[in-house]
This record gives sequence, structure tokens and C-alpha cells, in this order.
Amino acid sequence: MSVNTHVDISSGRSSGSRPSRRPAPGGADILAAACLWGTTGTVRTFADGASDLSVAAVRIVVGGAVLLALAALTRGADLRRLLCRRASWPALALGAAAIAVYQTAFFAAVARTGVAAGTVVTIGSAPAFAGLIAVLSRRSAPSGRWLLATAGAVAGCAALAGGGRDAGVEPAGILLALLSGSAYAVYASVASGLITRGGHDRAVAAALFGAAAVLLLPVLALTPAGWAATGTGVLIACYLGVLTTGGGYLLFARGLRTTPATTATTLTLAEPAVAAVLGVAVLGERLGAVAAGGLALMAASLLLLVMPARPRR
Repeated sequence: MSVNTHVDISSGRSSGSRPSRRPAPGGADILAAACLWGTTGTVRTFADGASDLSVAAVRIVVGGAVLLALAALTRGADLRRLLCRRASWPALALGAAAIAVYQTAFFAAVARTGVAAGTVVTIGSAPAFAGLIAVLSRRSAPSGRWLLATAGAVAGCAALAGGGRDAGVEPAGILLALLSGSAYAVYASVASGLITRGGHDRAVAAALFGAAAVLLLPVLALTPAGWAATGTGVLIACYLGVLTTGGGYLLFARGLRTTPATTATTLTLAEPAVAAVLGVAVLGERLGAVAAGGLALMAASLLLLVMPARPRR
């Protein structure tokens, strides 16, 4: 998309003399990333004997290595420029720490609250935290369209979890899920800021996940990770690291070129929807009428964000 026809999804406004009626490509990239992330829970079930922390660490370490290698080969100058610019170091450190916290807190929350409740609270709270960060950092309120779409998507996400199988919920698990959601919002906001200030999306993703991989390396030393050395474990580690982390976060970073962080975090609410569909199709889980209605509400809300508003005359 050219600069003259850039579309702001969160506000529905377009710049230039001829407004575009097509969906902004950034939203499609982020939805594709969320669909990839939605497969991780199903794939995780095939890693018998693996701890949640070791799976998270392997995923980020492999994904970080892939992103660094890809950026070094295709955007080496951009990566070096980003890493050598001291003004970017605080943001990179904050983003990397947010990734590490998001991953570890999420898997710890799921272990205490169940997959449904942990995923809903984490992913469902991220848009609210992203909106709060936007207000505090830019002193601007999110658009009415974003508020409507986010409210609908969060309600649909809650219905999807509530209409599914019951899961035990612990207060500590809910707090961990909220911590994970807030950390994810911080990562998205940091990545969006680095990209909009001129950083290339591949270089930004590689720098953030490479640093996060370094932070999570001690986890591999402290938790058993022998499962990743088996035949099935290698396939799972490659899928989670290369595709869902490397590919997914490349798509997410590219989408942040034209999509505000507040809108991006709302679009990632597609993740639990994909997970629910795979649970039915692959794992034999059941969706009731309430969960199916929540799935439809989420789809409609996400379409509201992806599709452009009617141009004003």
C-alpha cells in the first residue's frame, strides 16, 4: 500500500485524495498470525511428558534463532542499525522482557486455570491493556469503532470459553493470565513503536525475540527438555519455533506497519477461536450453542476491524 492511500484501521479514516475501499493488508497479516498461534495448544498436546515452561522456552529459543538468521541474511544492515542505536536499547530490553513474561506467565496460568479460562483471560485482556497503554503514552482515546469491535470480540471470547468444557479456576491463575495479557500488550506496543519510528519489521522481530531467547535459555537448563530430542519432539519444536513463532511474529510485525497496536491486539482474539475449532475437529471436544454463538460474535467483531469504513464525503 502506498503512502498516499494509507488506511488507519482503528479510526476508519484514510489519507490522500482517493480513499481506498479495500481491507488494509496489515489486518490480514495479523489475522493470519493469530490463526497460526491458535494451533499451538493442539500441537502442544502431542508433546507427552514435556513441561509447559520447557515448551515455552524451546519455542522462543528456536523462533528467536530463526528470526535472527532470517534478518541477518535479508536485512542485516537494518538489524545492525537497530542494535547499534542506543536510543532503541530501552525499548528492546522492555519488549524482550515482555515476551519472556508473556510466555512463561501464560503457560503457568493455563496450568492453574485450564486452557479455556487461561487463554480467554490472557488474550481477552490484552486489547484493554493495549488501549490503556495508548491512552497513557499518546494521550489519545481509542476510536469508537475499536471500542465496539473489542467489546464484541471479548464478549464472544468469554462466551466461547463459558460454553465449552468446565475448567477449574484458581485466583492465582487468573492473576498470572492478567500478567500475561498485560505483558503481551507491552510487547505489541513496543514493537509497533519501533516499527513506526523507522525500524524494519523483520529487524525489530529478530532483535526482540533474539533477546527474549537469551532470557529464556536458563529455563532450558533448569527444566527437563529431553522431549525435544525425540523424533516427535523435533517436529513439534520445529513447528512451534519455526512456523508459529518465526512465521507468526514475522506476519504480526509486518502487520504493525499499517495497524495500530490497539487494533492488532484485538485481532489476535482470533487465536482462541481457531484453538476451539481445532479442539472440535482434531481433539474431539464439543462446542455448545453458547460457544458457537460466541464464535460467530468474535468473527463479526474482527471483520468490523479488518474491513474499511465508508469514506466520508
